[in-house]
Amino acid sequence: MSGKQKHRCPRRPPRLERVFANARPFYFVTFNTYARLPLLARQEVHETFCSFCLRAQEHAIAVGRYVLMPDHVHLFVAFPPDGPTLARWVHTLRTIIGKKLLDLGVTKPHWQEGFFDHLLRSGESYSQKWEYVRMNPVRAGLSETPENWPYQGEIMSLRFD
Repeated sequence: MSGKQKHRCPRRPPRLERVFANARPFYFVTFNTYARLPLLARQEVHETFCSFCLRAQEHAIAVGRYVLMPDHVHLFVAFPPDGPTLARWVHTLRTIIGKKLLDLGVTKPHWQEGFFDHLLRSGESYSQKWEYVRMNPVRAGLSETPENWPYQGEIMSLRFD
């Protein structure tokens, strides 16, 4: 190797969009508001989120359990092997929620750059992640029980086959 050769690393690692040709990728996704501002714990945002996630079924995208916290979103989502990319879908979801926030008088920016995704490999992994996520409102002091947090739920039941 030559003495002054530089290696340039990408700003972000590549996403695992399609790991197995015929598998249905199943992701745990988290994204944050800009500067962790408490923008999301509102009924109007929750309704917008649910409406978008229900419409995702038209594209064979299945959103499972989710929690909207004041400053971030956790969700579980499964994609068809030949459907849209996770990055494109999250971008569109954030755009739709952003439009609702603008309607509510919340100026931009709304979102932290990027998002976190973890490819789930088993039902056990899903259960473990969900147990952690569902307790977020309790740990944050926003609710006495996870069931009492109004901005959480399940759009579709997701299962590992």
